[in-house]
Amino acid sequence: MTLLDSDPTLSAETPPADAAPARRRPRLSLGRFTGVVVALLAVCVYLALTQPVFLSWGNITNIVASNSVILLLALGATFVIIGGGFDLSSASALSATGMVLGLALQAGMPAWVAIASPILAGLVIGLVQGVLISYVKISMIVVTLGFMSILASFALIVNKGATISVYGAPGFDPVYQFVNGTVGPVPVLMIFDAVVLLAAAFVLRYTAFGRSLFAMGSNPEAARLNGINTAMMVLFVFLIAGLAAGLAGLVSVGRLTGAAAASDPTLLMTAIAAVLIGGTAFTGGEGGVLGTMIGVLFLGVIQNGMTLSEIPAFWQGTVNGAILILAVGIGVLRDRGIRLRRRAITTRVG
Repeated sequence: MTLLDSDPTLSAETPPADAAPARRRPRLSLGRFTGVVVALLAVCVYLALTQPVFLSWGNITNIVASNSVILLLALGATFVIIGGGFDLSSASALSATGMVLGLALQAGMPAWVAIASPILAGLVIGLVQGVLISYVKISMIVVTLGFMSILASFALIVNKGATISVYGAPGFDPVYQFVNGTVGPVPVLMIFDAVVLLAAAFVLRYTAFGRSLFAMGSNPEAARLNGINTAMMVLFVFLIAGLAAGLAGLVSVGRLTGAAAASDPTLLMTAIAAVLIGGTAFTGGEGGVLGTMIGVLFLGVIQNGMTLSEIPAFWQGTVNGAILILAVGIGVLRDRGIRLRRRAITTRVG
């Protein structure tokens, strides 16, 4: 198991403790996201053969840059879903935090204040949602659905529905360089994505919080009875999701050189699709950021391939939706097979 593969659950191949050790050849197992890895490689090979520009460094960095916002939102969603929850407000939070950054830059605030503003706004959004869910005991679907509407409305109200252009603003240059600059041939944004990915993996794999999150997602009542403060866990999960939305807002403004009042309507579905395609169970308690990264890359490569092949963008939603249903369906069948095999092992042992 690697650092990025943060699933602490036992494999279906795990033999009973008293079974005699069997000698077998070591094999590489990608576990729950084997299918999407194979599909990703197959699509890459096809595009490499049919679209010579696909493997160019410029195209590769373009895929990474154009999917950084999705990756950040998907990482936040990974924490929420592993904990057994869901967040319908992340795309609206992206728009709201982006507008906060746009207003800060438009007002001529220093660069460090402007850069901090969407991150703080995201944390406040996550904090309020977490408190309402954990301590006021309002349903998660009600809170996140309500915030989806409130934040989308806020993004439209603050500038009367117009995009805030920040190109040329005094504090915008550091934001632009962060999102579009390079270190040699490597984009700064690619390095940032890698750092965030490794940090998320470390939290899930090597901290008490990460272990508690998996336990809560698997069985909230059992986690509570074992001393885990589930209310505090939910609060921290939404803080992480809010932080991810704030960072995504920063990246979005840097890429577009403006704060858009409305986000892409498919953004939320794409982020959640990437998480589920990457093998994170929608029922909670299983998943990891490596799978999420692979899911984001898979959808990004599909989108890039459709663009290179001059397939109309209108088909993207159809393709993503079909892939999502297929991935979740495969996950359900896999989980059913695991349960049946474990039951058979238990029966033989008994």
